[in-house]
Amino acid sequence: MMQPARTKYRKAHKGRIHGKAKGGSALNFGAFGLKALTAGRVTARELEACRRAITRHIKRSGRMWIRVFPDVPVSKKPTEVRMGKGKGAPEYWVVRIEPGKIMFELDGVPTTLANEAFMLGAAKLSVRTKIVVRPGHVSAAA
Repeated sequence: MMQPARTKYRKAHKGRIHGKAKGGSALNFGAFGLKALTAGRVTARELEACRRAITRHIKRSGRMWIRVFPDVPVSKKPTEVRMGKGKGAPEYWVVRIEPGKIMFELDGVPTTLANEAFMLGAAKLSVRTKIVVRPGHVSAAA
């Protein structure tokens, strides 16, 4: 699972996700992309499950890029602990996703295979997504 090797601060504020993605909203590497339509916090486990689903479906052909990284720690207090006594320990890592952010990119696979792989991967994520294609892209299998 993805998580930072080290961070400046151990715990972070929850924060809010406002507006659309400032950057990372265009395809930079591949011909196909999985773009977020809604805002949310995507966990490292969700990203890993999505990555595995996509990689297994394309049978390791082509090339895949993960454009997001979970660098925000989410803390949680243990169960049945009374209120107070400080903030809980970091439990898992998330990435804040804004609408319009490209999360995954694929290249070197046919259009139908890319669509199927992204549909399987999107089912693992907690944000709504859509599949985007580079303008003027011609399918390799057509």
